[in-house]
Amino acid sequence: MSGKHLIENPTKADGASLWRIARDSQKLDLNSPYAYLLWCRDFADTSVVARVDGNAVGFVIAYRRPSAPDTALVWQVAVDASQRGQGLAGALLDNLFTRLVAGGVRHLETTITPDNKASIRLFTSFAERWRAQLESTELFGSADFPDDGTQHEREDLYRIGPLHPR
Repeated sequence: MSGKHLIENPTKADGASLWRIARDSQKLDLNSPYAYLLWCRDFADTSVVARVDGNAVGFVIAYRRPSAPDTALVWQVAVDASQRGQGLAGALLDNLFTRLVAGGVRHLETTITPDNKASIRLFTSFAERWRAQLESTELFGSADFPDDGTQHEREDLYRIGPLHPR
């Protein structure tokens, strides 16, 4: 797939594609297909999908924190293997946060495991482009996760801001 990326809010029809892209990333914690369907319905205003020739090829799913409405937490970012290396993840974040910041969001939060160097680079680059401070602290330790037979790495909270309209 090649061509110009169209970035827009997802619809519930995108749920299955977002699930597939997340699954194929082999890096993200995969949610149920039902969760992606609900996400595309209930959090479409705080999420974006990239399309090429009508097909979803990347996404950012996020939500505004109920206890801190000036903060949007990015839940997942994923780009189809056919589109990697083109700066699409950064373009998705910039598109989404340009709109969210215009609506009052001043901080981006996300969690990243220490071994996910690509995500660390993505969000560090975002902070640099937006000329915002980045702070990182441990949010969830390995022991916070249920014992499901796998060892989940700790999740560090990355907080970027303040963000200003562009």
